[in-house]
Amino acid sequence: MLFEVWAPSARDRVTLELNGTGHPLERDAERDGWWTGVVPADDGDRYGFALDDGPVLPDPRSRRLPDGPDGRSAVVDHSAYVWGHESPRLRLRSAVLYELHVGTYTPEGTLDSAAAGLGELAGLGVTHVELMPLCPFPGVRGWGYDGVAPWAVHEPYGGPEALKRFVDAAHGLGMGVVLDVVHNHLGPSGNHLPAFGPYFTDTHHTPWGAAVNLDAPGSDEVRAYFLGSALAWLRDYRIDGLRLDAVHALADTRALTFLEELSSSVDELAKEQGRQHFLVAESDLADPRTTTPRTLGGLGVHAQWNDDFHHSLHTALTGESQGYYGDFAQAPVAALAKTLTHVFFHDGTYSTFRGRRHGRPVDRERTPAHRFLGYAQTHDQIGNRALGDRLSAALSPGLLACAATLVLTGPAVPMLFMGEEWGATTPWQYFTDHTDPELAEAVRRGRRREFAEHGWSENEVPDPQDPATRDRSVLDRAERERDPHKRLLAWHRQLIALRRTLPDLTDPDLAGVKVAYDEESRWLVFRRGDLRVAVNLGKEPVAIPLGSNGRDRVLAAWDPVGAPDADGVLRLPGESAIVLTDG
Repeated sequence: MLFEVWAPSARDRVTLELNGTGHPLERDAERDGWWTGVVPADDGDRYGFALDDGPVLPDPRSRRLPDGPDGRSAVVDHSAYVWGHESPRLRLRSAVLYELHVGTYTPEGTLDSAAAGLGELAGLGVTHVELMPLCPFPGVRGWGYDGVAPWAVHEPYGGPEALKRFVDAAHGLGMGVVLDVVHNHLGPSGNHLPAFGPYFTDTHHTPWGAAVNLDAPGSDEVRAYFLGSALAWLRDYRIDGLRLDAVHALADTRALTFLEELSSSVDELAKEQGRQHFLVAESDLADPRTTTPRTLGGLGVHAQWNDDFHHSLHTALTGESQGYYGDFAQAPVAALAKTLTHVFFHDGTYSTFRGRRHGRPVDRERTPAHRFLGYAQTHDQIGNRALGDRLSAALSPGLLACAATLVLTGPAVPMLFMGEEWGATTPWQYFTDHTDPELAEAVRRGRRREFAEHGWSENEVPDPQDPATRDRSVLDRAERERDPHKRLLAWHRQLIALRRTLPDLTDPDLAGVKVAYDEESRWLVFRRGDLRVAVNLGKEPVAIPLGSNGRDRVLAAWDPVGAPDADGVLRLPGESAIVLTDG
């Protein structure tokens, strides 16, 4: 078996330790900084690399870390797994995504236990399960954004074989799998990359310290490292798409950016394999160039999260106005209307939160709607609250139904956060399992200090290191069997079925979306083709002047509601939603 490692930091030698025996590696004459050697090895064999007289460290490209980030690597023979199902050919345009955290989706917190529930998601109408990061991190429980080995699968979740079983099961049910990957930083504990070479650079400062080296000396190999990792998920595990965490935090000044290089590589792999791979970026730049095709001067990412839609919807539903919500809270229904038709609220407008202008307009005539994802809740928007409270903690079932209606019938590709479909009442809190006592205490103090500035007492903020914080965040599936959760679940299922069967709901034409609203009365209605969707976010009934051609039919209604009367007026109860057709 060929063992190789990029270790330009080694002065004289690199030694492969395999099953307790040392094997000297040789410098690669054609690749600067690379060391290689051929040594017999089998699947599961433990190994590591020692640079000069240093300790044995795990392989930077570890495919498996059975004992965690500080332990030895293990050989993985990807060809040994026998796949039972081919990847389904699914278009992003007609997708319904479901964000899932393996560690809290079930009490067991494993990929195998999560796979057992995939049939329920297929029955709901979900097309893609989006897994939060799976890379290894110290400890057992955590969100996954402190991963330190971007080629491997967290062992407590089940390791590489469990991920393959999960993907295989999803494909067998006709669903795709999207994996959340983090390229903008690595975790603070268990990260051994700096010992091997210039994986990080002080050229740029980031919230996590030194930036991942994407443009300083040595960055060619670092970029290849992360590109290779991304492609490995798609190739070795048959993952269908990748969600790219916080791409605005990628410090990269090169003419050919990392994102362009990644999107090009993914497109080439998809063509080579005859499969449909895609990338979805998280970005707070409100810049349509992220998803503009490379041939038109963009970065070529296939879609991006739209936090502007989330923020406008959140403020319209809750009335919250703190922090970045303040920009949207001045006229939240108008802000919601703008994001339904023009995608970004900030498209060059002044942001009071940032103290400057922000964003860039989307070309509605040329940009398809499926370049953007719409959602009412995500792991970030729930877990980064002091108590990890979901919308269900503050809103009536009717308003939750309105949120679902706007997400699932709107022009953007819809995404749900796990449990949202039944209005889960379990919180989803920030939890960690740092094995370094000093780091654990620093995180605990930092969390409490952050929210103390917003009026929370220390006792109110959950301790991230307490195992009970994770346990509180585990979904309670028993809720689905009783109202109002049962009714909300049925509403989500009905709306997703409409999206699957009505072409107007997957029409990519952004310019064709028309919106009317009343800020004071808190109603909004939008048209997509022959369909009209109306929501009343206020408590009182409203009369909405829709007009009528005499062919109006109700396709779905949260409360019993008839079609518009002879004068074209729709009478909609408070905190209710309806979908109609006049075609």
